[in-house]
Amino acid sequence: MQTERAALNASAARQPRSWGVWGINLLTVTLALVWAIPILWATIVSFRPPSDNLGRGDVWFADRLTLDSYEKATSLAPFFPKWEDGHLTNSYYTNTIEFTALTLAVQLVTVTLGGFVFAHFEFFGKRFLFAFILLQMMIPTAILLVPNFVTIREFSTVYLGIPKALYYKEFSLYDTPLAMAMPYFGSAFGTFLMRQAFLGVPRDLVDAGVVDGCRWYHLLRHVYLPPSWPSLIAFGMVTVSFHWNELLWPLVVTSDKARPLTMGLLRFTQLTDIGAQWSLMMAATLIIAAPLLLLFIIFQRQFISSFLHSGLK
Repeated sequence: MQTERAALNASAARQPRSWGVWGINLLTVTLALVWAIPILWATIVSFRPPSDNLGRGDVWFADRLTLDSYEKATSLAPFFPKWEDGHLTNSYYTNTIEFTALTLAVQLVTVTLGGFVFAHFEFFGKRFLFAFILLQMMIPTAILLVPNFVTIREFSTVYLGIPKALYYKEFSLYDTPLAMAMPYFGSAFGTFLMRQAFLGVPRDLVDAGVVDGCRWYHLLRHVYLPPSWPSLIAFGMVTVSFHWNELLWPLVVTSDKARPLTMGLLRFTQLTDIGAQWSLMMAATLIIAAPLLLLFIIFQRQFISSFLHSGLK
């Protein structure tokens, strides 16, 4: 097998490349540069001295490189937790990790079960209900901000029967990672994606499991999920990227202690003593984006492979 593959690669290497292939390569390199140049520029600027506002000197090169911008950025805003009075303090990173991890964990369960139900079972109103769920993909997120906020505000009173006087003092969900995560516990896109993945499982394999006496949870675990892992992993990666960079909803439902990284960066820009110190801004931006960039660099092969096998091309 390896010999045949090597022969095919050698044969392909001997064939002259057409102008079309060179054009595609040139377009690919151009698009890569368009994506990479802003990150490269932000990285260079972040290593400039904080006093350098790009008003003088070269845009790309600095007289000296320093970590002063990163030290000053982390001192101005609580990006990282600190150990104080026997416990870790809240920080933008811990809030973002809690919000993203909670959302991801619940979404993986709900979209898997939702996709399985619509792919495996037959029940009255199935088509209508699935179409209703898909309609949510057409609604702009901004429209749902107010209904979601009212739901969060009234959640304790309506669903737990807790008196409102206590709700606002001790049981408020406002300004917590749970409040940020709750509207995202379900995902229309994820349900649709997993349904399509489960529909791709050979029906003979499912029927064989039914004949062998498998219950629905055995079918889900041993028949549907194994060939559908790429779709679930791809959805998980998209979810992490989306919620790590979420700004609009946390801006509505948090005020102080549960602020995520994106709100921290927004507050960072409002500090009056920063002004136009671009090196500080770029340092703060890279502090926020660094985990996602590292994840993509480390798992880029698995990332691309999951997308190719999931149909998200």
